[in-house]
Amino acid sequence: MAKSPEQEHPQEAFGWAARDPSGLLSPFKFSRRATGEKDVKFKVLFCGICHSDLHSVKNEWGFSTYPLVPGHEIVGEVVEVGSKVEKFKVGDKVGVGCLVGSCGSCDNCHDHLENYCPKMILTYGAIYHDGTMTYGGYSNMMVVNEHFAIKFPQNMPLDAGAPLLCAGITVYSPMRFFGLDRPGVHLGVVGLGGLGHVAVKFAKAMGVKVTVISSSPGKREEAVQRLGADAFLVSSDINQIQAAMGTMDGIIDTVSAVHPMLPLIGLLKHNGKLVLIGAPDRPLELPVFPLIMGRKIVAGSCIGGMKETQEMIDFAAKHKITADIEVISIDHLNTAMDRLAKGDVKYRFVIDIGNTLKQA
Repeated sequence: MAKSPEQEHPQEAFGWAARDPSGLLSPFKFSRRATGEKDVKFKVLFCGICHSDLHSVKNEWGFSTYPLVPGHEIVGEVVEVGSKVEKFKVGDKVGVGCLVGSCGSCDNCHDHLENYCPKMILTYGAIYHDGTMTYGGYSNMMVVNEHFAIKFPQNMPLDAGAPLLCAGITVYSPMRFFGLDRPGVHLGVVGLGGLGHVAVKFAKAMGVKVTVISSSPGKREEAVQRLGADAFLVSSDINQIQAAMGTMDGIIDTVSAVHPMLPLIGLLKHNGKLVLIGAPDRPLELPVFPLIMGRKIVAGSCIGGMKETQEMIDFAAKHKITADIEVISIDHLNTAMDRLAKGDVKYRFVIDIGNTLKQA
């Protein structure tokens, strides 16, 4: 098979990679393709650390390929554009989320749902159209087809905006699709972590009544006083759960550990929707009888398409929504991964790539 022009002239790149399921990351040199006619090349300035990155470096989902350069909450500055690029120019601020490719011809792609394309290409750990491995944003630069790049609004901080490219669209898309995005709706948010705190912010900006459901009683003040949630339930408090039964139009469940479904289904009104966006590594037990008796729905949702992701970032900029972050240097990456595994972050680590990533 003949090499494409992009493969003939690869560009040297460097970052940090995991080499095995121990999950330890260290400096790594690799190649990016040459900038094609529809490609945007950008210098990476910040990259968020998603819980998916932790699962992936440790191969907890069983499909990681090494060496693996994680990172799919990536923002930077355009340094080169291909001859047929229309959306971007040199100097623009740009973001890349979980996707860098799709088939472009299936019904999902035509409907702006590239995230559900059977041939969707993930930002890292996947095989690109040219047969090469995709490497993520824990690196000095990226080359991406302009269709999969997001234009960052001028007033959006790059560091605190980066996590929205995964966490933001992951909560925004199901709120829009399932009609949980307007005044008069009562939404439950399960888990107050990287996804949950952003879900509260988006929901409040949409005029929704929000109840945070958490296993940690100590997060009540954070949820209500600082993030603006209307109510707070401790998931293990039977009396609190009983008192709220049948009051919610929908629930966004962000928890990625195994947990009981029955109490959450009970909180829903009839026709209520429980939407799972956390990804536990073991199956959940699903009680069917309460679904039948209330015509309730249990659904899933996976990020969003490119059009909706741009819509999300523009909405966030308009309403001044950002993630709560702790900025780290690349040298503290492994420590941050250990802390993330213990839930010791409020609420998202972001790596200062531009100032701290140096070529080994």
